[in-house]
Amino acid sequence: MSLENSKLLEIAAGAAVVAGVAAFGAWLFFKKQPTADELELARRAFLTQSGRIVDGTLLDVQQVSGEDGRIITLLIYEYRIGGVDYECSQDISQMQGTVNAELVRAGYPCSVRYQPGNAQNSIVVAETWSGLRSNIPFIVPNDSPEIEESDNQGLQVNHGQ
Repeated sequence: MSLENSKLLEIAAGAAVVAGVAAFGAWLFFKKQPTADELELARRAFLTQSGRIVDGTLLDVQQVSGEDGRIITLLIYEYRIGGVDYECSQDISQMQGTVNAELVRAGYPCSVRYQPGNAQNSIVVAETWSGLRSNIPFIVPNDSPEIEESDNQGLQVNHGQ
């Protein structure tokens, strides 16, 4: 092999390496970046699969306006891990088929899934898991009970039934 042929081979190999690096860089630059909703879905799936469960309390459900004008429904809750109190919120706007925000009541207990080693990364509901308690009695307040007098026990409350 002559000197000219080896130089030509080195130049061709260098050009191939440069072209490969350029193609990889272009792929990194132009590849589709995940949206915020896709990242949140992946976070919920991760916590559903590997998160630990602790008892918590639902504090409130609030609706706020987002930066893009959407109405965001936030589920606000608190929990305690290792003597440290955490108060967090979870956006449940995209999960209308999973959780009905109108049925969530403040002060009720719930289960919270959190990431070990990063306890502030937590959720109460996901697509395949819910920490909301469904067996808690729901008491409907009777705004205007009618009071009737009973022969045996004095006053008796009639709930209109």
